[in-house]
Amino acid sequence: MSDTVHPVIVAIDGPSGTGKSSTSRAVAAELGLSYLDTGAQYRAITWWMITNGIDVADAAAVADAAAKPAIVSGTDPAHPTITVDGVDASGPIRTQEVTAKVSAVSAVPEVRTRITGLQRSIAAAAPNGIVVEGRDIGTTVLPDADLKIFLTASPEARAARRAGELKGADVSATREALIKRDAADSTRTASPLAKAADAVEVDTTELTLQQVIECVVTLVAEKRAAAK
Repeated sequence: MSDTVHPVIVAIDGPSGTGKSSTSRAVAAELGLSYLDTGAQYRAITWWMITNGIDVADAAAVADAAAKPAIVSGTDPAHPTITVDGVDASGPIRTQEVTAKVSAVSAVPEVRTRITGLQRSIAAAAPNGIVVEGRDIGTTVLPDADLKIFLTASPEARAARRAGELKGADVSATREALIKRDAADSTRTASPLAKAADAVEVDTTELTLQQVIECVVTLVAEKRAAAK
């Protein structure tokens, strides 16, 4: 019997602050897979809109400009990169202004169509497989993914984690912002945040990051074993 390990596509969804990025990068690195942060792509196109004077509240204007920026995502989990029109955008896309406006931009169907196509092409080109993290990967982007995982955590735990990432941000204000973002992402018409029917839900509230990583690595191993 062949020992060949076939490429595996892992979709990890969930709201902000559940540990998606840290978990996805670590799992991809441990298993020798590519990694894609789809949220960074939506942040990148939002940053481009802001930089180019597009009113992100004007859905028609955003739709008209959706195809213009050239967005390139590096898929090395040890050093993920993202450029917009050849410019390194990894820092600029993490500003509070982008964070406040990304939901409005990502709700525009033309934006989602463009970015979804980009995500699918990246996943298809990954030689050993890929871990893709986002909010609609298992339901919309890669509905045939080999393994779908939906990470959750209590609002309090998520707010504490995100406030820590933002270096001293107010936890209460961060919690309110997360709840507002959840509502926007879950109720948008185009590809809302949702758990796929066949996704494995992992509540990370009481787990350390290492425990979550080990859980996902085990789930991937089980999926691969079942596929032999």
